[in-house]
Amino acid sequence: MRPTAARLLNILVPVKRRVRLTIDYAVKIRVNPDQKGVDLNVKHSMNPFDEIAVEEAVRLREKLKDEVKSIKVVTIGPAKAAETLRTGLAMGADSAIHVETPESSPPPEPLGVAKALRALIERQKDGVDLVILGKQAIDDDAGQTGQMLAGLLDWPQATFASKLVVDPTKKEANITQEIDGGLQEVKCKLPLIVTTDLRLNEPRYASLPNIMKAKKKPIEKLSPSDLGIDLTPRLETIKITEPPKRQGGGKVESVDELIAKLKEAGVVGR
Repeated sequence: MRPTAARLLNILVPVKRRVRLTIDYAVKIRVNPDQKGVDLNVKHSMNPFDEIAVEEAVRLREKLKDEVKSIKVVTIGPAKAAETLRTGLAMGADSAIHVETPESSPPPEPLGVAKALRALIERQKDGVDLVILGKQAIDDDAGQTGQMLAGLLDWPQATFASKLVVDPTKKEANITQEIDGGLQEVKCKLPLIVTTDLRLNEPRYASLPNIMKAKKKPIEKLSPSDLGIDLTPRLETIKITEPPKRQGGGKVESVDELIAKLKEAGVVGR
């Protein structure tokens, strides 16, 4: 029997190509000449934690089948960020939203992103039951957007999820969270914000047929003004420098020589 409309889940997955652009993890990061940021003329890819979020949404559909009505991915960034949305669509999302910003505009901060997501959620005709996003981005490591979004919407949140079980009938979810002392399990009512940890799943590679199908899936384009928000950063970057280069090590013949070298370097007291 097909579930009633009231039980169908609409899932939103924010994905990031940029807040200073998520540079591919295999690329060496270099500071740009004006020392205001990093060199962006390199390969970019979807933030790894957001890949996990997309994968989890697709796995929920595979498990719950007809109880998931839609999976929608959203990103904020310049025209090139559409490539990241196509990746999410190829992984299994149904449609996408691109909040397009000028190429030269400064990257939005977590609060600005959270406000944009709140505005997007509030304009969805069918509503949003579950937002799954990465716990952090690997460029700025801020780890703030999910928590800020939950606060703005006054929704429950479950961060650092390593397991997610959703019951559409009861409109609730059980989440296993990774904490300093190990694991803890929490139960939350939908609608809900979930941020993903590494051990939640291993994202799939998009197949060639799905990559081709993704080209035909709809991407809705909006601007920040369409959402009634201002993405102008509240913080100013004064200067960015590379860390000092590590000095080469040396060999010693005995413990006494090692201690003498450490004292000479001022690492241990004399």
